[in-house]
Amino acid sequence: MLKEVHIRNYVLIDRLDIDFKEGFSVMTGETGAGKSIILGAMNLLLGGRADSKTLLQGADKCTIEGSFSISGYGLEQFFSDNGLDFDPDDTILRRELLQSGKSRAFINDTPVSLTVLRDLGCRLIDIHSQHQNLALGTESFQIEVVDTIAANAAVKSEYESCFEKWNSLKTELERLKAEFESDTTDRSYLEFQLEGLEKAHLTDGEQEQLEQESEILDHAEEIKQDLFRASEIMEGSDDGGTLQALKSALQSLRSAQKNFPDATELADRLESCLIELKDIAATVSECQDEVNFDPARLDQVNERLDLIYSLQKKHKKNSISELLELAASIRARLDRTDSFEDDIKRLEQQVDAAGREMQKAANKLTESRKKASGSIIKEIKALLVPLGIPNVQFGIDISPSIGYDRSGHDDLKFMFSANKAVPMQEISQVASGGEIARVMLSIKSMIAGVRTLPTVIFDEIDTGVSGAVAEKMAYLMEQMAGGGRQVLAITHLPQIAAFGRTHYKVYKTDEKDATRTRIALLDYNERIREIASMMSGATLTQAALDNAKALIDNNGR
Repeated sequence: MLKEVHIRNYVLIDRLDIDFKEGFSVMTGETGAGKSIILGAMNLLLGGRADSKTLLQGADKCTIEGSFSISGYGLEQFFSDNGLDFDPDDTILRRELLQSGKSRAFINDTPVSLTVLRDLGCRLIDIHSQHQNLALGTESFQIEVVDTIAANAAVKSEYESCFEKWNSLKTELERLKAEFESDTTDRSYLEFQLEGLEKAHLTDGEQEQLEQESEILDHAEEIKQDLFRASEIMEGSDDGGTLQALKSALQSLRSAQKNFPDATELADRLESCLIELKDIAATVSECQDEVNFDPARLDQVNERLDLIYSLQKKHKKNSISELLELAASIRARLDRTDSFEDDIKRLEQQVDAAGREMQKAANKLTESRKKASGSIIKEIKALLVPLGIPNVQFGIDISPSIGYDRSGHDDLKFMFSANKAVPMQEISQVASGGEIARVMLSIKSMIAGVRTLPTVIFDEIDTGVSGAVAEKMAYLMEQMAGGGRQVLAITHLPQIAAFGRTHYKVYKTDEKDATRTRIALLDYNERIREIASMMSGATLTQAALDNAKALIDNNGR
């Protein structure tokens, strides 16, 4: 159950601390007093969407913290799976919202993602706001209600697994068929592309070699002249060239070493250089002989390069290696086309087999829903009659849907009529706001009986009702609060407020230059005045006070 909530710097709240009690509690206050603000803070605590605009003006950070007792709710595995410390007597959820718009979430002081916070939050508190009444008309909500009452989680899980397998295989089959159709249609074009690539007889690294050869052939005369000049300088024909001069220098150093020992090392070094220079000179001479201007070869090389460049431009590739990869890819697609029919046939068989398994699982799911529907219809009627709909007709229409989806193969509708002579129609089309509120309360009551949910908060679920019906709704909420469950009703009706074991009042105060939202836990006399004001308005009469006291006393408070 929820034990405490501490709110700091949220909208009009600078500081608010609320101690929650067991059983059935009520929260009242004038319109605009801030009940919705407190509820918004609670939603934020449970992982709701954060908005920096909700930060109290001038504050750097907003914090909402809730303390829970979770003993006996089987949440140990959740904490273990998420690497969280488990404290059954004092589990703390905290949400922080920064001025930058960023938010942080913590469970027992350990940072967690919003997904983990929401997952735990929905296991601890169910907040029913007014707009959720609209969900009653949606098929997804109706199916969820029936499945919850049916307690068919295992059957539903089995179906979902079968559906995922079938859907995955079907998607793969559709992809394969589309690819086969595309490849078959484009086969001639693919063959044409491959023929052009194979006919070119490309080899990896060929382009770089050809480009280098083209450069040499294109500048053959210049290269030959440069090599000739280098050879002349080194070997010379008239004066013997540089090499001959260096040989003479070596002889002089060898002669000097007889009387000058240091000349030996210099002579050795020069001799080593001469060996290298002789080799360089020989190589230059060979290169000079090899380099020749060959117009025919140049044309041949450039023609080959033009073909390579043309293929690269055509296929939007940057190298021969990429062209070779493209050829291999086309070849593989063409080879695969031949095996497509076998693959498609095999997948079709797998889809059919998975479909049969899914159909069996869907039938089990449908049966579980039909079986639960009878008890749901009976109990809803029993709950709605004392809630002021004595001639209620309620039914659950389950028929096969057009296809299969994750929820099953059922077209499920809640059917409703508040009058004997009026045929039932879909509840969203015929039920008034007050009737929807009562049906929703009845459903929540039933769900509370099968789910181990510690806390339920109703935000003005009493819309559209009053008088004796309101008392019956309050009684039903009080019944829900049995067995250790905590129920809080935010209400404008004195009949409901009088039933609360604990009564909170939300109000605004003007403090200096700011308006603040506050909350107070009312004692017996304060409750009388609050409920009397709900009956008669700002001017309290003795009759209103007496009626309020009687209303509280008659409800055993």
